[in-house]
Amino acid sequence: MKELEELFLPDDVHYTETHEWVRDEEETVVVGVGDYAQDQLGDIVFVELPGIGDTFEKGEEFGTLESVKAVSEIYLPVAGKIVAINEALSEEPELVNQEPYNSGWMVEIEPDDPDEIQTLMTSSEYMEMLKGAE
Repeated sequence: MKELEELFLPDDVHYTETHEWVRDEEETVVVGVGDYAQDQLGDIVFVELPGIGDTFEKGEEFGTLESVKAVSEIYLPVAGKIVAINEALSEEPELVNQEPYNSGWMVEIEPDDPDEIQTLMTSSEYMEMLKGAE
């Protein structure tokens, strides 16, 4: 497992306490799990995602990640409607491990309140949270 200093935490996304990230794409937001989460889980072997058009409240479970170690729930960082899912993950779940912020994204949503993203942590705030959890 990686040391905290080895984690890749891009500044263009916001983070949750449950290790999901959100990238603002103007009309929509893209959601995935961060480097810390994928590293803790180990090799991802299956990803379960919702359907397009499904709606969720902030903090609601929207899918699961299955790794060689465990099954872990993933939670939506902001309320909204699913407008796209990463179909590639059904054939290549390992993309979550390889590129969690790029090809390993999970869903794209139309947020109910775009300003809700600002309530999430910046990369530096997220790192401070991780350091406090050690």
